[in-house]
Amino acid sequence: MENPIIPWLFETDAVRVCPEGQPFWYTSGKLGPFYINTQFLYGSEADANALLAVIEEACAGDKMAFYGKVYGEIENQLASCAIYRNLIDLLTEAARKMDVDFVSGGERRDFFFSMPVARKLGLGHLSIFKDLSSVYTNADGVSMDSAEANLSGKRSVHIADLITVASSYVRAWIPAVEGLGAKIAYSLAVVDRHQGGGKVLEDAGCPLTTLVTIRPELFETAHKMGRLSEKQLELVLSFIDDPDKFMQNFLLAHPDFLANEIAKGGKSAQRAELCISSGFAPEAALPKR
Repeated sequence: MENPIIPWLFETDAVRVCPEGQPFWYTSGKLGPFYINTQFLYGSEADANALLAVIEEACAGDKMAFYGKVYGEIENQLASCAIYRNLIDLLTEAARKMDVDFVSGGERRDFFFSMPVARKLGLGHLSIFKDLSSVYTNADGVSMDSAEANLSGKRSVHIADLITVASSYVRAWIPAVEGLGAKIAYSLAVVDRHQGGGKVLEDAGCPLTTLVTIRPELFETAHKMGRLSEKQLELVLSFIDDPDKFMQNFLLAHPDFLANEIAKGGKSAQRAELCISSGFAPEAALPKR
């Protein structure tokens, strides 16, 4: 039986693969053939952006009112979007096997998944913000300052949208939870990019469980389902095999690409300039001055 998440990823554009000759810019200044926006599994890009706007506004306001404002939106979406509802059911099923006392999630995209899972499990939810402050909301939906929640000695499963190298865990989520005398005992994510984050979390004592991993098999299955063309599959597989070689080969095959991107202005130009200044582009692909 195929993983049901795979068609959902492509149906909602949570995984998007570029057409031939049009790779995506990553924030690092590198190029790649696919982009992952796990939060689009909320239903669509528009739906996800609407919830992100609510989360941002709620984060900037009264933290005691944060959970109520955000979960109200999530509850409505669960009722109207089958993909999101079914995904939360799968996450809940995975989390139910873990011996934990509460669920934690970090600002911003974790909340799409951590909040509804906590509610379905009948557990409290720890909302951790970027400044490492946090609010605990009990199973009845009552929020309080986390220092008053008596979490010392308790264990959480931290639910994330996407794991890459787990830097947010090391920098923020683990210290925030440990600062309350508690421990992240498990990590649960929708997508693992398979770039070393699992090992980092294992070493940190909060082993990772994930619903889908970015491996060749995922894209091969999508191709069989008719979600990807043969050429798109070739692009993705070559990138997974060697991301830097993929970019080098593309730029050498399209020597005017960087000059054209700079001419576009805006983010395209910024990423192209970053690519050049970081030394990622071969000399033969550099714009002619």
